[in-house]
Amino acid sequence: MRTSWSIGKAVIVALLAAPLLHSQAAPPAPDENIPWVTGAEHPATVEDQWHRPFPTQAAEPQRPAPAPRHDIGGTWDPGPTRGIQIFGAAARPDDGNPAHEAPYTPAGLEMRNRTKPTGGPRSVLPGETNDPIMVGDPQGMPREELSELRVTQIVQYPEKVLVLYTYGRVWRVIWTDGRDFPKDPEPRWFGYSIGKWVDDTTLLVETRGVDERTWIDHSGRPHSADMVVKEWFHRVNQNLLELSLQIDDPKVYTKPWVALYKLPFDLRPPDYDVREMIFAPSDVNEYERLLASPVSNDGK
Repeated sequence: MRTSWSIGKAVIVALLAAPLLHSQAAPPAPDENIPWVTGAEHPATVEDQWHRPFPTQAAEPQRPAPAPRHDIGGTWDPGPTRGIQIFGAAARPDDGNPAHEAPYTPAGLEMRNRTKPTGGPRSVLPGETNDPIMVGDPQGMPREELSELRVTQIVQYPEKVLVLYTYGRVWRVIWTDGRDFPKDPEPRWFGYSIGKWVDDTTLLVETRGVDERTWIDHSGRPHSADMVVKEWFHRVNQNLLELSLQIDDPKVYTKPWVALYKLPFDLRPPDYDVREMIFAPSDVNEYERLLASPVSNDGK
């Protein structure tokens, strides 16, 4: 009797969970009239990050091999411009178009009006910004994928996935060993990320516990400590990876909204050299001396 009950219970749980897993397998599409990045920018020739032709071992096959099962590892390139997102999240840019405005709550709009970004219609001069990265704070999540997203290296282990970002030379851990989120987590710049495979080629990742001092993107969109970020890493085939990302934060936004939708990455060879890209305060100070504050320096 106990065995029969266990089997019946397992069947009931599976049936109840099936709709949830199905709904999570594919990322939600952006709202109507919201743009999204397509795969049209694939370069004709492969270049390294110094814009020099990269010597590949063989020509790209006309028909890429199918995506390997439960494997998103590799060196992935979003192209020279797709991931920069100077006007904010690619699927909802803060470009002055009212249709692209994020769905703020009154409290969220007040938080947003306190930010002073250096890009978009609300941009200020570099010397007037309160962008946290300008004092050396990390971009954090999800901004690391919504601002200056460059070549990204993904390394898989049985219990976790490591994502290595070019900008800032930082990395994060996505746990895939079945653990749950900590009950009372301390805030972290990149939060706590847990992933699970929702089908053979899609890793769904949820991130919580992000330090609310960070911005969501370059346009200065804020978030609270309760923000939940969902990412869909979907490997289309051997050579193509797509990334979608959704923001859910009821304190700041009236509904979840899509920040990235199927942003494409091209696979690069294992020996592809990734260029260093680090925030160095001495470089920033020199930039401000020469360009950002020319009047105060009398042109010197």
